[in-house]
Amino acid sequence: MNVEVVTIGDELLLGFTVDTNAAHLARELAAAGIGVARRATVGDEPAQVAAAVMEALDRTGAVITTGGLGPTSDDLTKPSIAALFGRAMKFDEAIWEELKIRWKSYRWPGGIPESNKQQAMIPEGAVILKNRHGSAPGIWLEDERSPMPRWVAMLPGVPREMRGMLADELLPRLRALTTGTPNVIVSRTLRTIGIGESALADLLGPLAKGPKGLPLAYLPSVEGTDLRLTSRNASAADAAHALDAGAAELRAVLGAYVYAEDKTDLAAVVLGLLRSRGLKLAVAESCTGGMLGARITAIAGSSDVMLGGVIAYAEEVKESQLGVSAGTLRGYGAVSEETAREMAAGVCARFGAEVGVGITGIAGPGGGTPEKPVGTVCLAVSSGGAVRSTKVQMIGDRDEIRRRSAQAALNMVRRALSETS
Repeated sequence: MNVEVVTIGDELLLGFTVDTNAAHLARELAAAGIGVARRATVGDEPAQVAAAVMEALDRTGAVITTGGLGPTSDDLTKPSIAALFGRAMKFDEAIWEELKIRWKSYRWPGGIPESNKQQAMIPEGAVILKNRHGSAPGIWLEDERSPMPRWVAMLPGVPREMRGMLADELLPRLRALTTGTPNVIVSRTLRTIGIGESALADLLGPLAKGPKGLPLAYLPSVEGTDLRLTSRNASAADAAHALDAGAAELRAVLGAYVYAEDKTDLAAVVLGLLRSRGLKLAVAESCTGGMLGARITAIAGSSDVMLGGVIAYAEEVKESQLGVSAGTLRGYGAVSEETAREMAAGVCARFGAEVGVGITGIAGPGGGTPEKPVGTVCLAVSSGGAVRSTKVQMIGDRDEIRRRSAQAALNMVRRALSETS
């Protein structure tokens, strides 16, 4: 089965709201073996909604919409699509009674607003998709005039409601339309760091387009480059076997550049390595301003590894709190490997940690010099009685440089622990 997705709302076109619904739908439908042939986003204008849905129906005969089911004047999805099917709108007393009960439970002053009656207006002949997560019921509407099956499923635009209704109501209905063992669309992602997108392709050589006939996508970001393998039109068991084999081939070539699979955070990988060795961690940050500590403590259970950190932005704080010598700051500068090394060793001493990280750099947009341009970042890791350091040139704006620096520091800890294990 292939479907098209139409997400509706002026806020999506204006950029005030990020369209997470389309992405969630694509993932969940793929896992059920249902392909998304095309995605479109339109505003709240009825003519736009009708045109987008009609074009999608003509192509695939199966459309899922999100948005426009609320109680306000801009919520016009239902009448726009009902008109395409030649259906009138009717008031559903049962839905209205359910809404009144819901509002009574809210203890809303004055009771339910009259405007909510719009949510009880339903196209004639439609099937109601029950909403257990909010007030707007979903709609399943079939075109009985067409010789071929044609349908539209309308879901709310509120992400929490849409996701709940997709799982509760729509996916079971779509699965019932298929027969036999469904083929699935499944992806596996290898997360890499320390190597660029083009260098990855060169290193992979014949595998650059994908192993085992599986297409390979390159997804660069501030966290590194993800490699995504995708299996289509295979059973769940065959897809899993092919993805296992393909991922193993990639790992054999890429080695330590791969740090995890799918959505695993590098911070979680580092915490796991520290935990397995019984080591405690402390961090000293300058240009990242606590971002590294936030990445680590965002992982549940990090308290058994993470001791604490120091945000040493000013030179006097580097001296007084971390023991960085005045001579080092005068001779090499606050942004130097020498300073980063003393920050890493100093934070270990201050907190009694076995592993310490030091980060200092120029995140911009100002503050750079010809010798140390914006994006210059020095990193150091103190572990096992030794301190290793590096100077890197980060790209991007201030936020990207800081995020890349935190990720690079985590990777430096990972490599230090892996190489000394």
